Amino acid sequence: MSLKFTTSYLEDSLTLFRYYKALAERAMAQVSDEQLFVNLDEEANSIAIIVKHMAGNMRSRWTDFLSSDGEKP
Repeated sequence: MSLKFTTSYLEDSLTLFRYYKALAERAMAQVSDEQLFVNLDEEANSIAIIVKHMAGNMRSRWTDFLSSDGEKP
């Protein structure tokens, strides 16, 4: 794989990650701190739980990237 392609791919990926991070931050800024922890019903998770889950999942998936499959015990 050429270095130019790899660099371009990584730059595009970082740009997209930053876009989604900013989008999520703007969405969460629209609710109060208390509302972040509200479950809309007994089968739904709060925004805070969903964000915590996603952060943990991404941390797990990207730890030892390319040297393991991302699955953690």
